[in-house]
Amino acid sequence: MLTCRELNEKATDYLEGQMSLRQRAGFKLHLLMCSKCGTYVDQLAKTIALLRVGRPTQDEAAPDDKLIEAFRATAANSEKPNAR
Repeated sequence: MLTCRELNEKATDYLEGQMSLRQRAGFKLHLLMCSKCGTYVDQLAKTIALLRVGRPTQDEAAPDDKLIEAFRATAANSEKPNAR
């Protein structure tokens, strides 16, 4: 049977379907017997799914011109000496 460490190292292969039938059976057996590893694999699967869905499109990743102008204005104002 796999140790928890071995399962951790092979979790991505399991989730991506890159295991033989025998390896997959051993992996599932460990998950049935170890709730902590089951929780870990579940969280890893959810994280991977969120990362796949959450990737911004090129338009969403582009900087906002108004935001850049606001930063520049703030920076310019902070460089001016205070008048007394």
